[in-house]
Amino acid sequence: MSTTVRIPEDKRDALKTIAGIEKRDVNEILSELIDDYIERHKETLEILSQPEWAAAISEGLNASDKNETVSWRKKKSGK
Repeated sequence: MSTTVRIPEDKRDALKTIAGIEKRDVNEILSELIDDYIERHKETLEILSQPEWAAAISEGLNASDKNETVSWRKKKSGK
């Protein structure tokens, strides 16, 4: 898959400079950064893929917006 990414000029220039110093291809560096980003978020994706956890998180966020709380014991027992 090929994707175009627009990077601000100052960041692009810095990335090219770093790639040159490290004697690496910019695409290789970007691919590595994307892999790191995905790895850091893998656990979150796993949790959110479970409907009961996604619902519990959503309920907690909604309660928080209203300055309310949700009992963890109730959530843990499925109530």
